[in-house]
Amino acid sequence: MQITALTTAVFIFFASTNAAARTWEEAYEKAEALVGKMSIEQKVNITTGTGRGLCVGMSGSTTDPDFPALCLQDGPLGVRIADNITAGVSGITASQSWDKKALRKRGEYMGKEFYGKGVHAQLGPDVEVMRSPYAGRIFESFGEDPYLNGVAGVETVLGIQSEGVIAVIKHFVLNNQEHNRTTSSSTVDDRSLHEVWAWPFARAVEAGAGSVMCSYNKINGTYACESDGSLNKLLKSEMGFQGFVMSDWGATHSTVDAANNGLDMTMPGGEGYFGKNLTKAVEEGDVTEERLTDMAKRIVAAYYKMDQDDPDFPEVSLNSVNRTKAPMVDVQEDHAKLVRQLGAEATVLLLNKDEALPLPADLKKIAVLGVDAGPDPNGLNCGGDNGLACNNGTLAMGWGSGSATFPYLISPYEGIKSRAGGDVEVVHSFDSWDTDAAQDLVRDVDVAIVCASSDSGEATVVDGNAGDRNNLTLWHNGDKFIEAVADANEKTIVVIHATGPVTMPWIDHKNIKAVVWSGLPGQESGNSLADVLFGDVNPSGRLPYTIAKNEDDYPVHIDLHDTIDYKENLLVGYKWFDAKNIEPLFEFGFGLSYTNFSFSDLKVKTSDNEGELVSATVAVENTGDVDGAAVVQAYISFPESAGEPPKVLRGFDKVQIKRGHKDRVSFAFDKLSLSVYDVEKDDWVVPSGKYSIHIGASSRDIHQSTSFTL
Repeated sequence: MQITALTTAVFIFFASTNAAARTWEEAYEKAEALVGKMSIEQKVNITTGTGRGLCVGMSGSTTDPDFPALCLQDGPLGVRIADNITAGVSGITASQSWDKKALRKRGEYMGKEFYGKGVHAQLGPDVEVMRSPYAGRIFESFGEDPYLNGVAGVETVLGIQSEGVIAVIKHFVLNNQEHNRTTSSSTVDDRSLHEVWAWPFARAVEAGAGSVMCSYNKINGTYACESDGSLNKLLKSEMGFQGFVMSDWGATHSTVDAANNGLDMTMPGGEGYFGKNLTKAVEEGDVTEERLTDMAKRIVAAYYKMDQDDPDFPEVSLNSVNRTKAPMVDVQEDHAKLVRQLGAEATVLLLNKDEALPLPADLKKIAVLGVDAGPDPNGLNCGGDNGLACNNGTLAMGWGSGSATFPYLISPYEGIKSRAGGDVEVVHSFDSWDTDAAQDLVRDVDVAIVCASSDSGEATVVDGNAGDRNNLTLWHNGDKFIEAVADANEKTIVVIHATGPVTMPWIDHKNIKAVVWSGLPGQESGNSLADVLFGDVNPSGRLPYTIAKNEDDYPVHIDLHDTIDYKENLLVGYKWFDAKNIEPLFEFGFGLSYTNFSFSDLKVKTSDNEGELVSATVAVENTGDVDGAAVVQAYISFPESAGEPPKVLRGFDKVQIKRGHKDRVSFAFDKLSLSVYDVEKDDWVVPSGKYSIHIGASSRDIHQSTSFTL
């Protein structure tokens, strides 16, 4: 069976779940009425940023007819350059939860906080697929798999926009490193572009995202913000995007080409391409007034779509030039509880020898060690608001525009000491260089908990790392420090806070009993960690990327050439490791629990319904001693003739199952899930032939498989 021409059924499904007040049709009716009254100059004003002011970006406004200046504010994990906000779990760590409901709640509380600060557009989520573990901004997005990125992006967009704030998905597209990000050109084949890099953007568009931010880089030699192929053809035509395209800050490089090829709003303004130059281009016929009207309508429609014309929409309470002058508006509510819960739920237990965790109740003395275990000696937020460009205490988010100001930060030491209670002695050292002193400290403790980190971020150089990481080793002498502590204590537990994968040369040390991957948990970091260590929360996090045994096992490092060739094609992340038969240290989707699960009785049915071409169910039983959550993952192997990777993620579900109980998990695979992009047909096609479905606990821990034919 062969099916072509992907229908809009998927688009309709996601759009109908968006809780925003108006449909796109209703929003465009209002936008047409308003924009129809505007002069050329007024329409140009709406498309042109006015520079950094109350917000990191402000659009122009009009009077008679009236349209306000829109406030555009970073970032993907919380309101940046602001006080009285929540500094939550980073995107990469949120995706470790593999929990759609938790991801939605995260989007909702962020939307509430941006709305409460009077922000019209949240500059997030970031849905770029992680190409290289070295890339600086991978912590903002959701990992190495397009499907996982797509689901996380959808839930985040729906959550943000349900609160009346425009979600800005970014950075479109092929912007996967910090080095030469404004000058390099990314080249990729059309099939890989569709199946990997554009996939999560398409899903977020289906969810009704109000805006897309085009990226700094060039695409096949043309700047992304003036690329007709990516903006007009791919985004607006193929994906059916109805919102507006804004530039990344300073990513506009022309007037006529940018406007004609799909850019609707330039940010932050002042670079001289829109404004008077755009007005002149329209008057001289280089840009049609019809196109200018479309630019303005897209912006106004997104505003109406989120019901931002409501007279109760809050006034902007930010000041991104001088935050001390911002009005005091507290938007935190009880969101810290959600951050703590998500941080614990997203924690990945990588190793647990001899059931070292959860910690036993009869402990008398615990040591908590490492720079990453304690507070920053320079003060909260590195002693100022500098985008978190530091790594001097415990790491809870990366640096750059994807960061936010901590209202407080619970360190691992603080969280563990608080949870341990007064009957347990908790000693500490926040020095990772004095290994002799550390060994002396841990010789007589019941358990030694060593915390280490690896940081990255946007643009700024930190400890010699120019945004992108120079290597995947732990910072602050972390690897040697871990080994030294393990040499002196027979029950050593390692906790890692990192923006992405690290190497673990110490992993086979006989005294290292457990490894806990905390990622970037935000302000409640230490409490989330303690909840897992002491067994108050049964860990259910799973890796959203592959952790390799050796750095050279990864196919992509940072590319310093002017042209960055995506030669790996479809083999991104775990698909490379599968295709090349490389054994990872910890595979994509991996994570342990304090209980055990078994899978059985996989059943599959096919149909002619494009919304559910194939359905599958599998029985999952909790065979352990405690209640827990199973993350059930579904992978598809395509017919050999399709030329796909060995298997691709096409479904997952997190289910809470009581000990001794069994549940049945269902999956539905629509036409898109079973399609490949046919470059010759310029369309999505379901290949004919034999497929396999694999159900398991990770990409390599497959418990049940069966085949079907389409």
